[in-house]
Amino acid sequence: MGCDGGTIPKRHELVKGPKKVEKVDKDAELVAQWNYCTLSQEILRRPIVACELGRLYNKDAVIEFLLDKSSEKALGKAASHIKSIKNVTELRLSDNPAWEGDKGNTKGDKHDDLQRARFICPVVGLEMNGRHRFCFLRCCGCVFSERALKEIKAEVCHTCGAAFQEDDVVVLNGTKEDVETLKGRMEERRLRAKLEKKAKKPKAAESVSKPGVSEGPSKTKTGKPEEASLDSREKKAGSAPRSAAANGSSSGKVGKPLGGPPKRSIADSEESEAYKSLFTTHSSAKRSKEESAHWVTHTSYCF
Repeated sequence: MGCDGGTIPKRHELVKGPKKVEKVDKDAELVAQWNYCTLSQEILRRPIVACELGRLYNKDAVIEFLLDKSSEKALGKAASHIKSIKNVTELRLSDNPAWEGDKGNTKGDKHDDLQRARFICPVVGLEMNGRHRFCFLRCCGCVFSERALKEIKAEVCHTCGAAFQEDDVVVLNGTKEDVETLKGRMEERRLRAKLEKKAKKPKAAESVSKPGVSEGPSKTKTGKPEEASLDSREKKAGSAPRSAAANGSSSGKVGKPLGGPPKRSIADSEESEAYKSLFTTHSSAKRSKEESAHWVTHTSYCF
């Protein structure tokens, strides 16, 4: 069967061997990692942010991902560890003066050099195209090459002068070993933050329950507010009959409370008539029945 018409088949057409493993082009992989957003697969544009694992994103794409949690996207797995906007750091990148972009390619006949990078290291001048290892600082977001950090050892940022620790250095687009190390640091950092939150809650509750505690040489009794209020009520109740008995014994009349000062009428005072007319007790404020308003029309002129 087959081979009609004088066709001569070759061996590879008749015998099916093992499939060749498709190799990923390294140059294409580097271009995708350093020039495109990991989440939306769009070209990176400012503001550019990086997660705690060293992946690059567009800030707009991260915000849309956090707002649209219901949509199940295949690329959402790459950002599943981002729970809030605080988990990413906005990068402070240095532009490459030799990079022209699409300015000189107006006719579409110019060769696009993919090895030319948009950003460079501000210390050494290496291009950020994936050929050299780059990292950023979580405290300030400044980006440097790893060579710059090794050659110029300092405890402050080379650009802004912010102090940083070894834990703040995050490698951009690192290897699998780097990602595992960064993942362990991220989990430890988040666990530490949870424990600190739990430790702060009982302290806040204690400060609310003990508002009368004062610091200093004078020591006051610190107890429950309910017990303190009961003690104060008992003291007031005990002191009230004693004061009444003392007043009664001094005046000779028992059970007669002390009266306040006598009330004085404004009409009997020696103030001017203009001042007295401000009060309702003045004669000018009292109206006769003829001047009073009618119950239907609410005017004093319609009867």
